[in-house]
Amino acid sequence: MRFNGKVALITAAANGIGRATAEIMAREGAVVVCVDNHPERLDAAVAALGANAHGRLCDALDQGRVDAVVDGVVKEFGRIDILVNAVGGSTIIAKPSATVEEHSLDDWQRVIKFNLDGTFLFTHAVVPVMKRQKSGKIVNLASIAGRGMSVASGAAYAAAKGGIIALTRKLSFELGPFGININAIAPSLTLTERIRPHWNQRSPEAQSAQVEATPLRRVAEASDQAKVICFLASSDADFVTGLTIDVTGGQSG
Repeated sequence: MRFNGKVALITAAANGIGRATAEIMAREGAVVVCVDNHPERLDAAVAALGANAHGRLCDALDQGRVDAVVDGVVKEFGRIDILVNAVGGSTIIAKPSATVEEHSLDDWQRVIKFNLDGTFLFTHAVVPVMKRQKSGKIVNLASIAGRGMSVASGAAYAAAKGGIIALTRKLSFELGPFGININAIAPSLTLTERIRPHWNQRSPEAQSAQVEATPLRRVAEASDQAKVICFLASSDADFVTGLTIDVTGGQSG
């Protein structure tokens, strides 16, 4: 039970990688605080996760709401040991794979904000708590797009996820002296509830090409990403910080 007695705050926890992470942590003893902005999905996730799970309805891009959630969690549970910043993605705009000349400024700003602001705001709110504790684990969600390794991703998404990688490395120097580890994962294509419909729209040939480009010969599921997040959030990774792990099945481009 790696997370016995730990309090974990997980954003975008109602589905996808966030929920898969919450499932593992709850099963392994954590008090899991699930944050999401979709009330029905959030209620369903909390109910499925059992007694160790608690829901908080919150827009991760609203600083006032974020601060209130963090303050409330500390007041109720006394601490926050783990923060998983799972808010992000590219499908909030009509054409996620747009080339740079196809991006409007509005699309660019929406993708950048969606992927960077929530991570910043929750980290900004949680770090003082972890500094007082002199301990904590933060795990961010980047993407192989942030390494320039995704042909299908647009420029805004690549820039945003590159920002997550850089932020993670920079904060490792700021937070390490306080006993706080911060790391990230960089997933390849992962068949979450949000991504699977786009995958299903691909031709069989395109799907086959994606699988053939992956040495492990399959596309990732949310649980593949969640397992690595949980490693980074556990005591097994106590001497790991500032790292972004590519979780790609061996895909290199």
